[in-house]
Amino acid sequence: MRKLFLASVLALPAFSLTALAEEPPLPAGLGGSPPVQSSGEPALPAGLGGDEPALPSGLSSDEPSLPTGLDDGAASSDTGGEGAFIAEEDEGAYKLPFGLTGFIEGRAGFRIHDQGFEKRASIGEARLQLQYEKFWEKVSVRVTSDFVADPVADRWAIDLDEGDGWVDLREAFVSWRATDFMDIKAGRQVLTWGTGDLVFLNDLFPKDFDSFFIGRDEEYLKAPSDALKASFFSGIVNLDVVYMPNFDADRYADGARVSTYDPFSGGQTGRGNVLRVDPRGQWFAEDEWAVRAYRNFGAYETALYGYDGYWKNPQGLDTAQMRATFPRLSVYGASVRGPVYHGIGNVEAAYYDSRDDRAGTDPVLPNDQFRFLVGYEQELMPELTGGVQYNLERTLDFGALKKNAPAGSPLPEHNRHVVTLRLTKLMMNQDLTLSLFNFWSPNESDGYVRPKANYKIDDHWTAEAGANVFYGESRDTFFGQLEDNTNVYVSLRYSF
Repeated sequence: MRKLFLASVLALPAFSLTALAEEPPLPAGLGGSPPVQSSGEPALPAGLGGDEPALPSGLSSDEPSLPTGLDDGAASSDTGGEGAFIAEEDEGAYKLPFGLTGFIEGRAGFRIHDQGFEKRASIGEARLQLQYEKFWEKVSVRVTSDFVADPVADRWAIDLDEGDGWVDLREAFVSWRATDFMDIKAGRQVLTWGTGDLVFLNDLFPKDFDSFFIGRDEEYLKAPSDALKASFFSGIVNLDVVYMPNFDADRYADGARVSTYDPFSGGQTGRGNVLRVDPRGQWFAEDEWAVRAYRNFGAYETALYGYDGYWKNPQGLDTAQMRATFPRLSVYGASVRGPVYHGIGNVEAAYYDSRDDRAGTDPVLPNDQFRFLVGYEQELMPELTGGVQYNLERTLDFGALKKNAPAGSPLPEHNRHVVTLRLTKLMMNQDLTLSLFNFWSPNESDGYVRPKANYKIDDHWTAEAGANVFYGESRDTFFGQLEDNTNVYVSLRYSF
């Protein structure tokens, strides 16, 4: 069904980056080890889960803004005039036919550590993004597709769920202003809500952590969903209802591109022993629902959230088949965001109801969790902004889990603490942006630093350099397991 979208696809000539993609030999014994991973693997974020900052102007908008750093500048609201997505006229600019916009980009990176689990090159891709939009009185359409050539990945067959292959369809939806109080958007779309900065509590829409860890632009942390979204507006409360007829999992680190901890061998997963997963892919039978009710109280944006579906990354384990699984999950939460002192503060909480093991006694299934986030950001001095967050993940029924877990098996922390820091400095008439983002877990003694420099050469050309630095004292913690994936990267983009 999803492959019907490919009728709009244009071909991108691939260019060779074979030198970057050369693969080192695997260590002896690695290639024959079974592809495994389990619920013992540290959970994909809620330390890397972050909900985006809420709208500065109010929650009455139909579409919330993307998290800090995830707005690529091309994304806009779904309604508006014909020129809503078109920049000022530039007579010297190259223009595509049919009103197409987009960019072409080259991005290359390599790992600092010479380890045998992955290729030394972390990324080496040429990317062309094309976007087409058309507006009528009450209806609009948008199609955004990326065409990718990356010999480092060496995956050319198209898989729209995983984002593999030479085509990644980002958007293909129809938006309809049905009435003055209701909007409907149907098709492939990027969805987001919540208040965190790269920390996601109530945002259960899919993420692409492989992209995040290897140095793609931050907009690619948000993966697309195939969904029907209905938005209702009133003077009392606004409501978003999202139905996803087929489960959209995260694009998680499975060893194919980013090596992770293997709790069975105590070593690492990698290209030679990729995680085996029991997927959920039955349309309308394995579906998802997400609901958000939101409104403003003065300058403060408030919201209630609900989700019914599955853990977005494989937190369970089928021990008989040696496959990771996606257990059932419901989430209930709330958030507040608004002015505090000289800046903006936010508070968010969520209860994770792990429905396949509510008693918390099955060691191969995740326990219920309580998650809490508090954050604050403000301008520290002219053109220097700082933000801090504290995130708690508390495993409930921890005593029952510990009692029933096999001796020596890895257990999650009873309370996992993560502190984040973001610094952003604008220089050279704001053409140069220097940023630093750090995740740090004081009780797991690990972390993740993302330094980046972005330079706007002119209205069309942008150069960027950055790094993904992982550190930790133990290989079985969330960030510590990723230490061998530390990498640096550069990119050059031409937008049109």
